[in-house]
Amino acid sequence: MTSTALSERPVITATDARVGTGSPVPSAGAHPGVVLAVIAAGAVATLFLWWHNTPSINGLGDWLTNAGRVTGLLAGYGVVVLVALMARIPPLERGIGADRLARWHATGGRYTVSLVVAHGLLITWGYAVTAHTDVISQTKTLLVSYPDVLMASVAGLLLVGVGLVSMRAARKRMRYETWYYLHFYTYLAVALAFSHQFATGAEFIDNAAARVVWGGMYAAVGAAILWYRFITPARQAIRQQLRVETVRRESTDTVSVVVSGPRVHELAAQPGQFFRWRFLTRDMWWASNPYSLSAAPLPDRMRITVKTLGDHSAKISRLRPGTRVIAEGPYGAMTPARRTRRKVLMVAGGVGVTPLRALFQTLPAEPGELTLLYRSGRDVDVVFRDELTAIAKTRGARLHIITGHRHELGHDPLSTAALTRNIKDLRHHDVFVCGPAGLTAGVVRALRAAKVPRRQIHSESFEL
Repeated sequence: MTSTALSERPVITATDARVGTGSPVPSAGAHPGVVLAVIAAGAVATLFLWWHNTPSINGLGDWLTNAGRVTGLLAGYGVVVLVALMARIPPLERGIGADRLARWHATGGRYTVSLVVAHGLLITWGYAVTAHTDVISQTKTLLVSYPDVLMASVAGLLLVGVGLVSMRAARKRMRYETWYYLHFYTYLAVALAFSHQFATGAEFIDNAAARVVWGGMYAAVGAAILWYRFITPARQAIRQQLRVETVRRESTDTVSVVVSGPRVHELAAQPGQFFRWRFLTRDMWWASNPYSLSAAPLPDRMRITVKTLGDHSAKISRLRPGTRVIAEGPYGAMTPARRTRRKVLMVAGGVGVTPLRALFQTLPAEPGELTLLYRSGRDVDVVFRDELTAIAKTRGARLHIITGHRHELGHDPLSTAALTRNIKDLRHHDVFVCGPAGLTAGVVRALRAAKVPRRQIHSESFEL
């Protein structure tokens, strides 16, 4: 494992190495296990609601129809959970992290879309069997005779469409902004399906309490979306008055942007977190993209570092000082508060070094307790080399920058064998991992194989 030589040249950064003070300490976040338990309890309650309103089931038609009712109820509950997970509710963001929430959302989305499709097919089939007709004729009857069924069908098609564009193969072929804004159709789908549930759902027609609870659940999530995704960012933007201060090129395809404002400290940003940034230029105002802080936030400024992978990120290099900025956040749970052990290992891959660079600068540690492994396929793609070297020298930390592809190195430098060989007492370290999804997943597997407890592994991956 190779290490960079210590540079005698002082590091010059767009934001200095001082740790910002005066920021309020964020409150504790929700525990992932508790959140999952609450979601599971809601699903059980949904099943009980169906059972309570189903006195008996007789014949194939009844079995199919009730299977359709169950899947419909669970789908209705599922869409609320999916929207809530991505509502940017601070306790969820702090306690679980945007990266894990996105994975939960993606997994739940697949189940929910499957439930929506199953609901439509089973209900139609069950009604057709009961009416002694064919499925096609029954479908026409439902669509023509029940307006809410037509709206629900449109909602189902919208959810299926969003699910298809969210598949990994499809996401790789579209711009982040396109994928992001297509997801807004989920809100329309939920609104269209809501009236259908009350109009035809046997669980709600004669059950006022169920209508109140179910409607309250939708209203609460809708209020959270309105508050945290629209009102809060607007209020924050008006108060913060953020502007681009400087733009600095770090490498051939990477730039750092310093954003300043008189009330940055009020955001209570922590090293390791990210914001969703909107730069108010003629061709960038409509896009809101997530970028991590690449240095410890100061009371009046923050820095991000962006790799120019797409149209939006390429335009960032052309930003002019004075450009107005809206920063929505902070988000992310990979902060110093996650630390549980005295020794800390950080593993960065590619542009994933940005949040770890901020943590490397600020995480409390005695000399020799902090190690950063920075993996890059090419030496020319390494960013912050001088900054990281200076931080390592100042703090007595270990820095290892590993460049080259596996076939060039002859081995995987982030394998279980390599990590245990080069990091003494690996199992007694907290490990922060950030990078592309494949690298992050591989490192987490290697750490688990090395018997590092899961509670000591804190990871985020960089992908759409």
